[in-house]
Amino acid sequence: MIISAILWVIRIIQYAIFARVIISWIPIPRDNQIIRLLYQITEPILGPIRNIIQKSAFGRNMMIDFSPIIAFFILGLVQTLVLEFGGMLYY
Repeated sequence: MIISAILWVIRIIQYAIFARVIISWIPIPRDNQIIRLLYQITEPILGPIRNIIQKSAFGRNMMIDFSPIIAFFILGLVQTLVLEFGGMLYY
């Protein structure tokens, strides 16, 4: 039950990040309520990743934001760990 809830939250965050990436290509004002909600959901994850990238030698003077890609990798890793841990609980 708890594991499925965690996996559900991870999936929603992944969809929100994907939606934010797509919306970033479309000229939509950021004062839209849905856009603000999307930023409120995704920025706590993307912001720290973006800061780490910018502080690294790799991230200086980059025009493309790679934080969504890294966030997808991290969320996938967390999802795998939750599934593995959940499988261990049933044995």
